[in-house]
Amino acid sequence: MELLQLQYFRTVARMEHMTKAAQELLIAQPALSKTISRLEQDVGVPLFDRHGGRIRLNTFGKTFLDKVEKALGLLEEGRKEVSELAGLEQGSIHLATSTLDRLSDALGEFLALHPEVNFKITQASMEEMTQLVEAGGVDLCLTALPIDRPDISAVSVLKEEVYLAVPQRHRFAGRKSIRLSELAEDPFIGYKEEFPFQKMNDLFFQEAGISPNFVCRVDEPAGIASLVQTGLGVALVGKCGGPDSTLSLLHIEFPVCQRNFQVVWHEKRYLSLAARRFRDFLIEYYANSAKRT
Repeated sequence: MELLQLQYFRTVARMEHMTKAAQELLIAQPALSKTISRLEQDVGVPLFDRHGGRIRLNTFGKTFLDKVEKALGLLEEGRKEVSELAGLEQGSIHLATSTLDRLSDALGEFLALHPEVNFKITQASMEEMTQLVEAGGVDLCLTALPIDRPDISAVSVLKEEVYLAVPQRHRFAGRKSIRLSELAEDPFIGYKEEFPFQKMNDLFFQEAGISPNFVCRVDEPAGIASLVQTGLGVALVGKCGGPDSTLSLLHIEFPVCQRNFQVVWHEKRYLSLAARRFRDFLIEYYANSAKRT
């Protein structure tokens, strides 16, 4: 059994299509078919069900794929760790987050200190972030919702108050604070349902005992601010998000509306020196930012 066989098997298992897998792997389809056949001979059982020109991963294949994923993951972690110890690379960090505006300033300062570090940043939903950190697809996550999984560690780095944003001509624009229940009949602008911030906002609405009338749903904070400014509706916004200065921000008396951003990583997966340094940098950066405010 060879490492290349396992890598090819993982690709075929993911795509369940021999020709497409061969194209992705940049090899001839007959050569890939022969490699998979030899692997099945080594394992002793067929790993795919074949019906005409179609293949499907069978029960044996699914069990074997789970072990292959773990084995290849451990080998990759070992390669990174040895390379780092040998000084063969300056470091790389793969980060997943649902929002980039809370991260950009800190990222800029870290890169100014460590320009040799290579970043890969993925904007992802909570479900995607959970899968990525569990599978070792990312080193760190920055999230406003907790990831409740075994062996997942988290440190709170940023707390931000959530305000009600209203246009300047809104009837409540002159108020300093408000209860969410007072907005039961108002049109709301919100995020799309799968967006992490919207899931948090829905909990606030539930606690306030209202079902908001959403007239528009967007997938970026800037879109919310601009639509509130037009007078289309009101919205919940984080102060750190930098909403437009033409908006009126009202403190919400009830319920308590606050977001708690966390840096998350997997305790049992190798975390490179660069990733550890960036994690510690974020903790210190946001702590200092809180002191300045």
